[in-house]
Amino acid sequence: MFPSLESKSIHNFFDDFITKDLFDWTDRNFAAIGSNLPSVNLKETDTEIEVELAAPGMKREDFKVEVDNDMLMISSEKEEKKEEVSKKENFIRREFNYQSFSRTFSLPETIDENKIEANYKDGILHVVVGKKEGAKKRTLKSIPIQ
Repeated sequence: MFPSLESKSIHNFFDDFITKDLFDWTDRNFAAIGSNLPSVNLKETDTEIEVELAAPGMKREDFKVEVDNDMLMISSEKEEKKEEVSKKENFIRREFNYQSFSRTFSLPETIDENKIEANYKDGILHVVVGKKEGAKKRTLKSIPIQ
């Protein structure tokens, strides 16, 4: 009625669980469980690329936005410390919280590094990357399936 512990499927389940989930510290695993990677909306027009990153509860000085070799990098590091002391009740409580993330996006060669603006309002970091004058957006090409 119940599979034996010697069953291959049971062994595979535990092997996969231990080796793939617990020891997988890549961004892929964190994104899958919705950890510290904020959600992003990307939009491209003829004149610019817009990035909206959802990061409620942060301040604009918590972010770092950089462009290097056609890569847009958005990162943040935030540390909070709290301490409670009560001599009357004879306790000390200290707590700290550390949050960080980094998102990187490949940019086309048509961007103008001098036309980049970023602002943070209502929990959304909005980054606009302008394109060079005369840069054309590539047209969609449909490929027939045979």
